[in-house]
Amino acid sequence: MQAQNGCSGPARNPWKTRPFHCPQTLQELAAQRRGVGDPSQPEKMVEYLANTEINSQRIAEVESCFGASGQPLALPGRVLLGEGVLTKECRKKAKPRVFFLFSDILVYGSIVLSKRKYRSQHIIPLEEVTLEPLPETLQAKNRWMIRTAKKSFVVSAASATERQEWISHIEECVRRQLLATGRAPSTEHAAPWIPDKATDICMRCTQTRFSALTRRHHCRQCGFVVCAECSRARFLLPRLSPKPLRVCSLCYRELAAQKRREEEEEGQSAGSPARAGCGASSGDDEDSDEDREDRESSGDGGWPSPVRFYDSGVSWSSFHS
Repeated sequence: MQAQNGCSGPARNPWKTRPFHCPQTLQELAAQRRGVGDPSQPEKMVEYLANTEINSQRIAEVESCFGASGQPLALPGRVLLGEGVLTKECRKKAKPRVFFLFSDILVYGSIVLSKRKYRSQHIIPLEEVTLEPLPETLQAKNRWMIRTAKKSFVVSAASATERQEWISHIEECVRRQLLATGRAPSTEHAAPWIPDKATDICMRCTQTRFSALTRRHHCRQCGFVVCAECSRARFLLPRLSPKPLRVCSLCYRELAAQKRREEEEEGQSAGSPARAGCGASSGDDEDSDEDREDRESSGDGGWPSPVRFYDSGVSWSSFHS
């Protein structure tokens, strides 16, 4: 039986009718095994298609599309439930990305040649995923946020029906994975990066205007678009990286204060610096504590948090000066 939406399949384009596409061969096989009901439901697909030859073939085709740069995806019991193309809001602009929903992971990557070659493979364990539907705006529709402890980002579908289908399938797989692993739902999530085009000025000092010579930067803690002067500090965020990362002035103050409180609670000597977590990095970004305190005293400029930014439903132009 030949897969109808694999890298080596015929030219028929399933996205025209069903952007969240469960390969027809898998649906047919599940229906044959069950005899009744809807074989496209995730819990039934996993139950009846695990370790089948057609499922192994489909996963091998996905691995082939990513090539040597991708990670192996075949595991005993893992089922490929669906796939499709979504628009991912990236730092510079929104870009199409191919997504594959497996029974225990979500995989996505850049499209080099549709259904033939993908790159930049990303693998997200489903037990770490939380979904957050976003409000409709005139400029952006059918969006939702995929949130994890290491990375959060916004995607959009071509229609409300497609969005609901993706969300319902992912949430059901997350529920099943949490039950299987005995883990509680994740409560700590990375902040989504606000797109560069959302603002022409620094979202902390509100004074620096970005240009071809004045670069935009992102705080790894809050996701705000900030200038170099407002993001010279570095802080260790273990869930994101083993190295200290760029953070904005406000987040630096809050993180440093939290670190000091934790050290005091652990019985460490009063007044000792938060050596393990905060401090400026070496190199061009290094500055003195006095300079940092002067800069941080300017406050946060009254900008909303990243979540409120995405939930507000306002257009990006409202955040321009």
